[in-house]
Amino acid sequence: MRELFVIDEVAVDSSLLKRKFACDLLKCKGACCSLPGGRGAPLLDSEISEIQSTLPEVLPLLSKEKQKLIEKDGFYEGSRGDYATTCVDDEDCVFVYREDGIAKCAIEKAYNDGKVGFKKPISCNLYPIRVSRFGGDILRYHELKECDPAVKKGEIEDVGVIEFLKSALTRLYGEEWYSKLEIHAGLKPVEKS
Repeated sequence: MRELFVIDEVAVDSSLLKRKFACDLLKCKGACCSLPGGRGAPLLDSEISEIQSTLPEVLPLLSKEKQKLIEKDGFYEGSRGDYATTCVDDEDCVFVYREDGIAKCAIEKAYNDGKVGFKKPISCNLYPIRVSRFGGDILRYHELKECDPAVKKGEIEDVGVIEFLKSALTRLYGEEWYSKLEIHAGLKPVEKS
């Protein structure tokens, strides 16, 4: 059993403090967006309406097959507290498009192009950290063989997973929380009063 520590009611797996990670899309080809298994990215309840509002800009970025699927069956499955994006052929998230053989997110492309204000589901933004809920959030590393190149790149560049995911963690919990995480990880000195 791994040890957890708590920052403002968020439990963090202590192994995250030592884990190195820096995405290497050229090697993994966006594997986290196209994992076999039939269930896509976990969604917060609040993200359903946010994603719905992006569809006019996002749909044209997708294949005709995915556009029809979303129009017919929607883009998510599950129930309150347990939503996820749907998948195509038990693999691709419904929002995946491919560029130079790399699986990429159409929502994020629309965001990067300045067409929508929603970046992508927080679960995608945080990957490979997964949030489970058990009386509060628990942050854990999700081990994925396809991410081995990212671990190697993180080790070479000396980038920790919490550093790599700073913007995502700040997006979810705020700058003050992230600052406390940095202090706990020894990345930032304790401020003396």
